[in-house]
Amino acid sequence: MFDKLKTVEKRYNDLNDLLSDPKIIAQQSEFQKYAKEQSDLTPIVNRFQELQKYVKQLDESKKILEEEKDPELLEMAEEDLIEVEAQKQKAEEDLKILLLPKDPRDERNVIVEIRAGTGGEEAALFSNDLFRMYSRFAEEKKWQVEILSSNLTGKGGFKEVIFSITGRGVYSRLKYEGGTHRVQRVPDTESQGRIHTSAVTVAILPEVEDVDIKINPADIKIDVYRASGPGGQSVNTTDSAVRLTYVPTGMVVTCQDEKSQHKNREKAMKVLRARLYDEEQKKMHDEQASERKQQVGSGDRSERIRTYNFPQERVTDHRIGLTLHKLTAVMEGDLDEIIDALSLHFQSEALKGDI
Repeated sequence: MFDKLKTVEKRYNDLNDLLSDPKIIAQQSEFQKYAKEQSDLTPIVNRFQELQKYVKQLDESKKILEEEKDPELLEMAEEDLIEVEAQKQKAEEDLKILLLPKDPRDERNVIVEIRAGTGGEEAALFSNDLFRMYSRFAEEKKWQVEILSSNLTGKGGFKEVIFSITGRGVYSRLKYEGGTHRVQRVPDTESQGRIHTSAVTVAILPEVEDVDIKINPADIKIDVYRASGPGGQSVNTTDSAVRLTYVPTGMVVTCQDEKSQHKNREKAMKVLRARLYDEEQKKMHDEQASERKQQVGSGDRSERIRTYNFPQERVTDHRIGLTLHKLTAVMEGDLDEIIDALSLHFQSEALKGDI
């Protein structure tokens, strides 16, 4: 590992030289490419430099232990040795994780699909709550949110809402959010004060381009129709809604949120590409992991991943046994603590070769 880190450090220093070269600065595309690479290497190099510092401190402490006769100084050196050894081991573990191959999809934008499951109107209302939670999280990260398709209920919940989140590293932060989210609370409509349990499914799909997956136009059946639901004048009077059917599998995507049929078709194609890409990725994963545990943290729709218990102000992620008593903050988009813990867990599992 040390040799590999030395190679990374050398590349980092070479990039510093390139980024100060006037010829590179004049070529913005090249400059941005090198700047991105340098940015990716920075946390590795910084941690490696800290590791080297700990190694040097250990050598100095050991030298003192060998040469020093003063009992007090010896005791201090022994304490320093224990502390620095622990810091060195932590740095080594961190570097093992930092050196793991990156998921090539980590920098992609995502398409999020939230659907009400068991629980009727209460599940639909919680779908709206989750949409707001992810929107607030995105707002905090300076990401952009755009609704692609939605199906509102009469009480303001979502039977289904599909939206994109655009920004740097979105997929890397949200990829473990896919699965079944369970809510336990007293609905507004409950007169007896009984706690109800409802479920909502979340799918996190990396956004894809035409180059990622080829779709034969002849395989797509396109229907247009008049949009239904709220929307005012032109929504219900023109054939602006679009339904795409991918004939080989029967997959259907609809979009009616825009007044323009062209825009609805464009959004529906974006969702269709992401879903087909997701299916391809799952197929590859299943083939490669047929002898191992399937769908670990991959967004399997049937996997219950998290419970939001409102009476106890508690949120629990069942995959890692994490419980936080800060549900109000989480629902306001404060997700970093959960996401950081999930990322560390799955990175550690990857080190073991379990996933």
